[in-house]
Amino acid sequence: MRIGSLAHAAGVTTRTVRFWERAGLLPEPPRTPAGYRDYPRESADRVMFIRRAQAAGLSLAEIREVLWLREGRAAPDGRAERLIAAHLDRVEERIEELNRTRETLRSLIGGTPVAAGGGGLSTPRPTGSTAGEPVAGR
Repeated sequence: MRIGSLAHAAGVTTRTVRFWERAGLLPEPPRTPAGYRDYPRESADRVMFIRRAQAAGLSLAEIREVLWLREGRAAPDGRAERLIAAHLDRVEERIEELNRTRETLRSLIGGTPVAAGGGGLSTPRPTGSTAGEPVAGR
């Protein structure tokens, strides 16, 4: 598979594929007689995994370790597993934070007060106006 087809299948640019190859996230593919990169079909799955892992907030170094773990090349000290577990903890904390924010925003729309200690927001005050003057856009 040529680099353009790989990039298109995975939803990235050819420049990104080349960068990830240089960064050691993709093995260098064989070349055609004309010198073009000829990626195996499974490269598309790997590129999509890298893209999803980056979107989830993993650094390239962390993604490299996860890939090594998937390939059985990770060090047996469990470092990659701890890295994944720590990142998962951060993701779950962020989800909880976003859920609290969602509930706060819903309460503001519905006029329902936020429970004490819920991290709610106080009623926003219009900016740029003085008492009794209308706020633009209302």
